[in-house]
Amino acid sequence: MASALIDASALVAAFVSSEPKNQHYRELFQLASLEHWSLSTTWPCVTEASYLVRPPERFELLKWIGRGAVSVFPFGQEALIELVPVMQRYTESPRTEMDLADASLYALATDTGVTRIMTLDKRDFSRYKLPDGRAFEIL
Repeated sequence: MASALIDASALVAAFVSSEPKNQHYRELFQLASLEHWSLSTTWPCVTEASYLVRPPERFELLKWIGRGAVSVFPFGQEALIELVPVMQRYTESPRTEMDLADASLYALATDTGVTRIMTLDKRDFSRYKLPDGRAFEIL
């Protein structure tokens, strides 16, 4: 079974019709549904996307997630101890910054081995390397 992680940017693009990549991510989500992909994200990504998507699309996004289209992985507060050094490594002020949502996906990829990711944030996810040296495959 194919698997992929979903960044907040892809969630926003799929649920905001005016976003340039809206059609791309809608089609990718349809393909994932037809082929029964295992899709995963994290609560920081859901929170970020929910903030960026205005009603009524926000409610559609949250219902879609609530129906199980995506697995949402939780992180306990102790995970922050491991996330902060990763965020510091990939933060080069003022030019680039790894935010908590990106760090949570990095940790999820590290834990699960899934490196395929739906994201508009190609610049950052292209530079992130997992501890074993693998790169993300951006969809």
